[in-house]
Amino acid sequence: MKVYTYSKCSTCRKAVKWLSEKGIEFDEIPIREKPPTKAELKEMLKAYDGELRRLFNTSGQDYRALGLKDKLPGMSESEAITLLAGNGNLIKRPFLLGEGVGLVGFKEADWEEVLS
Repeated sequence: MKVYTYSKCSTCRKAVKWLSEKGIEFDEIPIREKPPTKAELKEMLKAYDGELRRLFNTSGQDYRALGLKDKLPGMSESEAITLLAGNGNLIKRPFLLGEGVGLVGFKEADWEEVLS
């Protein structure tokens, strides 16, 4: 299982702590330096029924600076995936991907339900 995180993100730290406490094995990957691949992003998109917006860090500076609130509705899936794969700051984090599991953001109850 892979967990893409940002070290300065308190939510990411909570998620990593939670996984460790549960004894769940994972590889932690720095999302800004090594964003998820296009294939991984497409896999996550399936987990969220094709809702592109769910993959974006809508509260991030890069999202606002690029005006994505207005651009995203008219963007193709391919364009959005390419944008995300090229800029880890745009991706909602933590980003957890494993066999049959895909979660973005950290809501403990959701993670408990999916991973326990």
